[in-house]
Amino acid sequence: MKKTKIKCYVIFVLILSIILVSFTFISTSFGLGTPKLVSTMEKAFENIESWLIKLATPMAAVAVGSGLFMQKFSFGDEEKIRTGKKLVKTALFSYAFVLAIDLVLSAIQSLI
Repeated sequence: MKKTKIKCYVIFVLILSIILVSFTFISTSFGLGTPKLVSTMEKAFENIESWLIKLATPMAAVAVGSGLFMQKFSFGDEEKIRTGKKLVKTALFSYAFVLAIDLVLSAIQSLI
């Protein structure tokens, strides 16, 4: 039941984004300019992207620090050491993923 809702939500978002992008290409190809709704959506997504980038660095630093402290103060408990290592790896992977998405979006934006 829960997976079905998530799939429906993902499909809805994909269809909505395809419609929005196609409307943008159609309107700009006929010389109509960018519609107000599209420019507002673009500004909103740019603001959200900048907030995510600004928040990702401190969040990754806190997660890595917590993982390292968990390893340091585990006092030989293997489970806490594994959990700390997992936390550090996950935080670094997530931060790299956010930076990669930013890189891909800026590359796509430079092509458009």
